[in-house]
Amino acid sequence: MARVKYLQRSDFSGSEDALFDRLERERKVPTANIFRALAHAPLILDQFLSYANAIRASEISPKLRELAILTVGHCTDSEYEIAHHQSHGLKAGISPEQLKAIGQFEHSPLFNEEERAVMALARESTQRVNVSDHTWNRVAAFMNEKQLVELALNVAWYNSGVRIMGALGIELEASYR
Repeated sequence: MARVKYLQRSDFSGSEDALFDRLERERKVPTANIFRALAHAPLILDQFLSYANAIRASEISPKLRELAILTVGHCTDSEYEIAHHQSHGLKAGISPEQLKAIGQFEHSPLFNEEERAVMALARESTQRVNVSDHTWNRVAAFMNEKQLVELALNVAWYNSGVRIMGALGIELEASYR
């Protein structure tokens, strides 16, 4: 059960219409529970959306980005993160078989070396925070420094998301079950 109420436009008597207009313009409708919970802090939510948009605009291939995000979800047992990003992953080129194998990616023939390297970095950063030189160098063989920074930011961003969802008890929307 969520620890805070999921707010909606009518809870604000028009004072946050611009924020809800933005949510409806930039995100799926109906508005996801995480955004409705974060609406308790509207100024922060507005900046949260800006940062999220910048993260999603990275030069990393969408498939690699979604593999990293889904790895974070699996490492943290975040049903919400996994459910919300499986469809993104499929659109980005992750196969249904790969989606099922993310939890065992390291030895799966379904992933190439670049994909395994990205997922290993996402796992190590999520579980240990500090990434070893070995893991970093595996990814660095495939990415330039800008992409490496963007990957680190993506992994950190989605780690913050799962921690926000965990602390607030954000529930998965019925449409994802």
